[in-house]
Amino acid sequence: MSGRHHRSSRVRTRLLPTTAALCAGALAATGCLPGGAGAASGEQHPAQAPVGRSAPANSSPFWVDPDSAAARQVEEYRTQGRTEEATLLRRISERPAALWPLWSDPVADIRRAVRGAAPKKQTAVLVAYNIPHRDCGMYSKGGAANAEAYREWIGSFAQAVGDAPAVVVLEPDAVPHVVDGCTPAQYHEERYQLLAEAVGRLKRQPRTKVYLDAGNPAWIKDPGKLVEPLRRAGLAKADGFSLNVSNFQTTPAVTAFGTELSALLGGAHFVIDTSRNGAGPLPGDGEEAWCNPPGRALGTPPTGNTGDARVDAYLWIKRPGESDGTCRGGPAAGTWWPEYALGLARRAKG
Repeated sequence: MSGRHHRSSRVRTRLLPTTAALCAGALAATGCLPGGAGAASGEQHPAQAPVGRSAPANSSPFWVDPDSAAARQVEEYRTQGRTEEATLLRRISERPAALWPLWSDPVADIRRAVRGAAPKKQTAVLVAYNIPHRDCGMYSKGGAANAEAYREWIGSFAQAVGDAPAVVVLEPDAVPHVVDGCTPAQYHEERYQLLAEAVGRLKRQPRTKVYLDAGNPAWIKDPGKLVEPLRRAGLAKADGFSLNVSNFQTTPAVTAFGTELSALLGGAHFVIDTSRNGAGPLPGDGEEAWCNPPGRALGTPPTGNTGDARVDAYLWIKRPGESDGTCRGGPAAGTWWPEYALGLARRAKG
């Protein structure tokens, strides 16, 4: 996802209805306090429920990728006799994280996920991230070559899901980048149209939940600025919106923001990315506080039991341990970074 000041509020890389609905294939979201420094550490006010070293890894209704980079790293550490590191990384490898299908061809990745989820009747969590002019030329720049290429890509994406239960977080950053002006004005109308069409196409799949990304409260601080853009992007046909994707804002802060935005949207539901918000955001409001910040921790494991009727689920949308970009010594965006992953796992509460 994008890099810039908004990143200090959220993002990057590879989104649901009520709590009860979620356990049956729906999701939820949260909101955040204004600004990036306010609830920075979560020391006095916990960012969310602790991860817990012994928390059941299979208690979520979502599919766990058995061939994730984290799972492969666990096996490598085991063969090297690095038992402590292997045990720590199980806190990532044994929990469901969203799959970001290939931009070139999403079909194989998606089919692997839905087939893997089928035996236990689990739900695959997927991210569609291929909008033209993606990420404003920042760390995750790229996207489909043009509108027609994107329509074909989304069609393939939806067809690969088929009638399997799935949650799709649609185009992280795409709407916020229009709101903050990062995406050039000449692309705004096309983007709204493509997002609305994508929602419609994905919703033709009978068991697919779609959440339009709405950034995070440290990025677009006034939720009112998101209302009309989300509507133009097809929110009426979606299942809600997503918040905190690839960012670190605390769950209470994001929930508060999401609740306010939900009220402005007639009670829309939302889901929250809790993958790395266990210690809250990096203190201060630096230009790249969102990019591989040190000292962060895993957040609440994915679940549909949020205790909030409007929050369909807490999800690990950003895959913990994947780099945000080539900042602070990190590899390219989306690349597995075991040292960072170990830090997230080691600092997780519980």
